[in-house]
Amino acid sequence: MGKIIGICTSEKRGTVKVEQQEVNLIEGFGLEGDAHGGNWHRQVSLLSYEKIEAFRNKGADVALGAFGENLIVEGYDFRKLPVGTRFKIGEALLEMTQIGKDCHSHCEIYKRMGDCIMPREGVFAEVIKGGKIKVGDVVEQLHLDENRPFSAAVITLSDKGFKGEREDLSGPEAVKLLQNAGFLVKETLLLPDEKEVLKKELRRLSDQRQINVIFTTGGTGFSERDVTPEATIEVCDRMANGIAEAIRNYSMTITPRAMFSRGVSGIRRKTLIVNLPGSPKAVKEALDFLLPQLEHGLGVLRGTSRECART
Repeated sequence: MGKIIGICTSEKRGTVKVEQQEVNLIEGFGLEGDAHGGNWHRQVSLLSYEKIEAFRNKGADVALGAFGENLIVEGYDFRKLPVGTRFKIGEALLEMTQIGKDCHSHCEIYKRMGDCIMPREGVFAEVIKGGKIKVGDVVEQLHLDENRPFSAAVITLSDKGFKGEREDLSGPEAVKLLQNAGFLVKETLLLPDEKEVLKKELRRLSDQRQINVIFTTGGTGFSERDVTPEATIEVCDRMANGIAEAIRNYSMTITPRAMFSRGVSGIRRKTLIVNLPGSPKAVKEALDFLLPQLEHGLGVLRGTSRECART
């Protein structure tokens, strides 16, 4: 069990948050009157009171809300909890969606102290069910369902698509097939064929959002701009190229040109990353082949399924 120590909101982005005694959590939005609410995955920010106190003990004079956090909660080390964890506060229900964030420009706290805890210790949540909350309320962590759906993200790599010169058909095709298979598609991105841009998003989706599986489409051919496999290899801790090889072997039964695909597959932490071809037809063929077999592997990676041994 935890407890709300502070509630902070701001009416405008970029302004200091002000402490409140009680607020309404609005389903699908965030805190009533807070500028960071909206239809996205970072509706509410949370920070552990113990982390703030430890930072204060280093000599930092920081008020509640100084890090931009909405809820200051005692009793939880949020960073050690998996994305998807749910918290009940009275009638309200929150679900963690992201751990940490990228710091694009150092805040005043960092400039004074040479450090800021929010980018690594802060977490974000969506409001699953609304309700009134107040300082002192109990925060209850709910049991995480082992049979919960797997999360997915789809990234399309296309210079022309990114510039608006070509419609992206492959990404939407992948999303449709994933949703039909029961996956929760959390993000879709359309990026240029830039290795560093792709690496940044793969790291964010794996580390901060803890997506179970990321599918890329495009950028796996012989063109000099096709750098998806290289980006994938550079961010992965371990390769799982049996998946990419199986897709390629299956595709070879449809067209011999599948031999020209350089797609790879690998693992970063607990996230599987799979490169798919760039055409909608090839995406459909690959996912029709792969998805029926994928659940077991993802379950083992997530820790909710056991390895099986053939006898």
